[in-house]
Formats: sequence, C-alpha cells, structure tokens
Amino acid sequence: MTLFPYEDSSLSASQRAADLVKRLSPRDKVALMFQTIASPVPLDAENNFVPSLGSMRSQIEKGLTHFNLHGSEDTAKVMAERYNELQRFALSVNAKIPITLSSDPRHAFSHNPLASMFAGCFSQWPESLGMVAIADEAVMQEYADIVRQEYVAVGLRAALHPQVDLATQYLWSRISGGMGEDADLASRLVTAFVRGLQGERLGPTSVSGCVKHFPGGGPQRDGYDCHMPWGQEQDYPGDQFEYHLKPFRAAVDAGVRAVMPSYGKPMNTKFEEVAMAFNKGMIQGVLRDDLHFKGVVLSDWCILQGFPEAGEDALVPKAWGVEHLSLEDRLIKALDAGVDQFGGETCVDTLLELVESGKVSEDRIDRSAQVLLNDKFALGLFDVPFVDVNKAATIVGSKSFVDAGLRAQAASLVLLLNKSIGSRPVLPLSQGIKVFTEGFESFPTYFAGLAAAPSEADVIIVRMQAPFESMGQGALAQAFHHGSLEFKSEQLDHIAELATHAPVIIDLYCDRPAVLASLVDSASAIICNFGVREDVLCSVLFGDSAPKGKMPFDMPRTYAAVLAKKLDTPFDSVDPIFRCGHGLTY
Repeated sequence: MTLFPYEDSSLSASQRAADLVKRLSPRDKVALMFQTIASPVPLDAENNFVPSLGSMRSQIEKGLTHFNLHGSEDTAKVMAERYNELQRFALSVNAKIPITLSSDPRHAFSHNPLASMFAGCFSQWPESLGMVAIADEAVMQEYADIVRQEYVAVGLRAALHPQVDLATQYLWSRISGGMGEDADLASRLVTAFVRGLQGERLGPTSVSGCVKHFPGGGPQRDGYDCHMPWGQEQDYPGDQFEYHLKPFRAAVDAGVRAVMPSYGKPMNTKFEEVAMAFNKGMIQGVLRDDLHFKGVVLSDWCILQGFPEAGEDALVPKAWGVEHLSLEDRLIKALDAGVDQFGGETCVDTLLELVESGKVSEDRIDRSAQVLLNDKFALGLFDVPFVDVNKAATIVGSKSFVDAGLRAQAASLVLLLNKSIGSRPVLPLSQGIKVFTEGFESFPTYFAGLAAAPSEADVIIVRMQAPFESMGQGALAQAFHHGSLEFKSEQLDHIAELATHAPVIIDLYCDRPAVLASLVDSASAIICNFGVREDVLCSVLFGDSAPKGKMPFDMPRTYAAVLAKKLDTPFDSVDPIFRCGHGLTY
C-alpha cells in the first residue's frame, strides 16, 4: 500500500506537515487556526461552560481540531474515555485530523475558570509561586515531568502554561500563577519546567508547552487584570521592559513550542498601544526577530468576539486598542501581527471569507497551518491517536505522584517569623498541646485536643488569606483578587485580642504580597503557604519536617510603599518588612 508522505512516520514532523498542508482545503486549514473551549462531557452533550458553543460533535464537524478542556471528570478513566470518543469522531470526519486537547494548570489549589482548575483526580502541588519558593530546578523538572505523564495519560497534549509573569506590581491579581519577582530565578525554573514537560525534543510522550503572557503581564496599571475592560494598560514607568522579557527568552531558548501574548496594551513605550496579539512590533519584532521564536503564537482567549452574550466583564472581546475595528479587520490585524491560532474563538467562516476574497492570502494561512500541524505530528497524534483508559487510571493520581506533590507542598512553606517565648522558639510545636483554631476545615490528627475558647488554649493557629477585593460584573470577573493589600482593622484587632490569651501562629495563603507590619506585632509566628493541605501544614508546624521555602517576592512594610513603587521595577518597595529570598527554618 502506497502511503502519502504525511502518512509516513519515517519522515520528520515538518516534512509530513508540509505535505498535508498542500492536500488540505482552505476550510480545513482555516479551522486549524481556532482553539475553543471543551467540556468533559459526552460527544453529543451541550458544552456546560459556554452553552452557546453547542456540542463537541458540532464543533468537530465545523472542522475544529484544537480544544481547551475546562473542568474534569471524577476519574482519570472517564476522562480518557471521553478523549477517545472525541478522537474517534474527529478521525471519521472532514480531513480526519486528530484533535489536540489543551489544559490550563490543574495540579494545584486555586480555581478560576479563566485561569486554572482544582487538581481533582490529579496529584496536587503548590501553586506556581510555591514552586518558586522551593527554588530548586530539579524539583521543578520533576513536577513538570509528572504533569506530563498525568496529562498524556488522559489525552491532554498541550499545556497552556507555564505562566512566567513577574511580580513587580504587587496589586496584580494573577501573581499566584506566575514566577515571583526575581527574573533570573524565573528563567532557570522555566527552563527546567519546559525540559520536564516536553523532554529534550517534542515526541509521542511529550506535552507541548505554552509560555505566557508575552512580553510579561506583571506590570498592570493599578494591578487590574487585563481580562477586564478596566484593566487594559500595561505600563513601564521604570523602563524595565527587558527585565520582564528575561524568562521568555529562557523559555524560547529551552524550545517551548507556543507563546501566548498578553491581553494588555503597552503604554509609554515605542510600541503601538494595542493589545499584544494585535501588535506587530511586539510579535514579529520582539518575539520572532529578536528572540528567534519559530513556534505557535496562540492568542489568549476571546480577543476577536468572545462570548459577549454572557454579559460579564471577563467575557467581553478583549480587543484592547482596536475595539473600533470590525471582526474582519481584527482578524486581519492579528494575522498581520503574527498570530497563528485564536484562543476561545470559532469564526471559521469569517476567516474563510477573507481568504476567498483575497484580503488574507492562502500563503499566510499555510504558514500557520504548517506550524500547527508540526506539533500534531511531533506529538504522535496521527500515529497513536488514542490512550489506554485502564493505564490512565493507574498513572493519574498514583501514590508516588501524590507523595511528590505533598513533599513539594511542605517544602514550599515559608517561615517568615518565629518569636521566642522564654528561651524556646514558638515553632515547632510540641505534641499534646491544646490548640484553638480558626480557618481549618478539618481536624488534623496532630491536634491532641481542640480548645473550646482561646483562653483555654496553649497555642492559637489561624489560617488567613492575603487581603483582596472582588471587583467588576459577574462571577468570573470577581474570581480575580484585586484591591488593597492591607488587612482590615477588625481583622487586626481580632488577632491582637487572640494574642492576649496564647501565642498566635498565622498561616497565610499568600497569593499577593500582603502588608504584614501589624500582624508581625501581634503574631508569635507567621508561615506563608502557596497552597497546602491542612495535614501537610501541621506536619511542618509540629516539626515532622522543617520549612524550607524562601519568599518569591518582597513583602511591603506599608500600603503607601506599594502605591509608591514603580509597577514594572523589581525590589522597588521602600524598606520591605521581609525580602525576596527570606525564609527561616528549624
């Protein structure tokens, strides 16, 4: 039997992709350039995240072959079965191109439908900031390798991460998913992550990575996230554009396969003040020409038309700076800038009309189709499109993977403060003491007994979150943590009152750099977490293991210092109470 070149696995991925591009219809090629949202539901069920998308059957029949999976099933086996069902159908229609399923981060604790998901059946690790707090490239590579194995087992072959934005604007709502304040550390860690996720070269056991949000989404004016129409501006008052670019250079040098531009529009720079995906100077000039990136440029979700029927701030089209353009002109401008694929969009017919009318050349479409097919071939999706559902159940959430995640949770804890009472530090705690708790959801076995009141306790442990405010219209917008980093006076008064009864240990979930000066006065110990199970936290508090983490950013002394610092400039806060890299142990 004679094979077409694209069917010949002895040829390189690029050779096979080049042959297939020549054989595809314009519609097939255009459809490759859109990646929309999938739900973990049967083929004919309605999308339960965006009902207007209809069923997966209808989307695949439209020619789409790239999908971002939102949510998960309770078991890996069911996830794998759902994937195989979609793949079987995709291989029976249109050009018989296998689907690629992608995922936002899903191995930690936070859940924001626009950014990340709960771990569910997967092993659970600290948030990205926690991995930065560990500051160990070997641990980061191990983490990425486990993510790879668990993703591949259920058919997830593209990761919409790592996020390498730098935490220079302490008010920004997405610091927890990024790489801290130190660009050099972030560069080393993203290199390790890409190596663990993709391997030395992309292959049948790899997951392709997508580094975001180019050229660094950290310096958001007022800290407002650029998902929102009131968070468009990305500013560089300290002229630190190159500092934010460092981890992207490292990721590209490591061979990352995709780059996602930020929604933000650059202010007070030499670049056009339009969102990065429409910004030719940014994509073609910096990413392609300066960084020599050859892979996929994937736009962030909903830059063209989005899902405006939802009526929420977070789901309006994020065409910042080009809102006045028609859908057709937005497509033309983004393609001219260098976008290969549009996230969250399905306007295949509109782009096809632009090609047929000559407003977009077929050569331009071919270039993007080639780079998108390269990854499908390199990942082995044409040769081995299905997964072993029984094997998936043994890989995902396996004991060794879960244990590795628990070790990382413990290692990521940062001990900021450990006062002495008499001659002995408060931590580690002694077994058998009576504890009064606030903020716990369970009763860890470490507690010999719970005190009914603070006055009866030997020690008081309080779990708290860094301060935040919910803003905007709709639940999705309000899922982002914006606003002041100061604790409310009633919170501070409450901690001070507790401290009159017994030593107070504060466990702080630190998704942004909180102002801690008043807490330092009242607390006997402060430990920062970036996502940790209660039993793991207690194992450190009671000394079964020692805290090892180091702060991934400076902790400001006052809120005035936060407001005064240059939002793009690292380590620019006046007299921080704790420095980046600070962390005690015992």
